[in-house]
Amino acid sequence: MDFAKVFNEALPLLFEGVKLTIGISLLAIAAGMVIGFLSCIMGLSKNPVLKAISAVYVWLIRGTPMIVQAFFVFFAVPQVIQLITKGPFTLTPFTAGAITLSLNAGAYLSEIFRSGIQAVPKGQTEAARSLGLSSFKTMMRVVLPQAFKITIPSLVNQFIITVKDTSILSVIGLAELVNRAKQYVGSTFRFFETYIVVGGFYLVIISLLMLLSRYIEKRMSYDRKG
Repeated sequence: MDFAKVFNEALPLLFEGVKLTIGISLLAIAAGMVIGFLSCIMGLSKNPVLKAISAVYVWLIRGTPMIVQAFFVFFAVPQVIQLITKGPFTLTPFTAGAITLSLNAGAYLSEIFRSGIQAVPKGQTEAARSLGLSSFKTMMRVVLPQAFKITIPSLVNQFIITVKDTSILSVIGLAELVNRAKQYVGSTFRFFETYIVVGGFYLVIISLLMLLSRYIEKRMSYDRKG
């Protein structure tokens, strides 16, 4: 076993995978926050249709494995579009992966945002309304800032989950870290050393995010005491 040799040989290839892993994770969490926030607002609305759409979306995503979602987006969606348009249509692994990760993260973020909004004391809303603020202004200026602060640690945790979930996307050919490792192993057959190195990359990334999460939690705890 020669970890130094594997590390030196595979580093350029694995580093490309790390960059793609981090990049698609950032894209997915940003898009997921938008999707999750919209789903959350729809779920909290008084409109039964919007509530139903949000509930079904969250139910479908949380109730199915992400690998199935990835296959559906990458293979099934283009096939349906081809049948409708009567023309060729394909999705790149990156596009399909980003859509899958975004939809997956959005469903969980929807619940995170919902719990954060519901955690804001109702007295805050009542006080704002008594001062003449509309429902929209009350939500934007009073409720959401407090809810966002409450949910920050959970948002960081979801980002950690999203980073780890990128490894699943290797099944559709996304050239992220695990996929790059497979390429190297395919030519060298050094399974043990390669996947130890890959695990080390994930541990470093996730450990940094965990430290960030703990720092934010301590900071928030300090702010509340203050």
